[in-house]
Amino acid sequence: MTLKADVFWSFRSPYSYLATRRYVALTQEFDLKINQRFVYPLAIREPDFFEKSHPNWIGYTFRDIFRVAQYMDIPMAPPNPDPIVQDIATRKISDDQPHIFLLTRMGQAAARRGKGLEFADQVSQLIWGGVAGWNEGDHLEQAAKRAGLDLSELRKEAEADPAGLDGEIAGNQDALEAAGHWGVPTLVFEGEPFFGQDRVEIAIWRMQQKGLKER
Repeated sequence: MTLKADVFWSFRSPYSYLATRRYVALTQEFDLKINQRFVYPLAIREPDFFEKSHPNWIGYTFRDIFRVAQYMDIPMAPPNPDPIVQDIATRKISDDQPHIFLLTRMGQAAARRGKGLEFADQVSQLIWGGVAGWNEGDHLEQAAKRAGLDLSELRKEAEADPAGLDGEIAGNQDALEAAGHWGVPTLVFEGEPFFGQDRVEIAIWRMQQKGLKER
């Protein structure tokens, strides 16, 4: 019997990126279906989060993500442009956000088609994998194609149904919090949350207790 798990995920989260290819590998190695559930990043949900956080927070986070990426042999570079427009010096989030809403809505449109994980995997490799100008040219179009999707179709849906998609995205956030967490990436299996890219092995262990089998 195919087991199912939810993954709650954000395009601005470097740890989501670091976990994604492992989530993809799980679906290839095991009889497991992952339901990708996109949420807006903290910068949108709590715009003053970064201004209130400890001064060392950003510095340590960047040190850690590049360390983890090096350890796991995953390409990583600061996003250019950042999916969230933010003044790094003041940590203030801009009122003008040209990227994150369209990206997340297109992700949710991909999830409607059962290909949210594939879309997240391919697009996050652009954003966090060192592709400068990932939002320009045909980068996103080719990423969508690799995920088995048509970018123009996703974009049209994102522009035509922002309220419906945002309602689903808000529902994802509610489901994440109902499962017992608030951050991403979080894998939820049978109501149990496993937060972070460093909890994937423990999630596998739990799912194997419940009958997870190799393909």
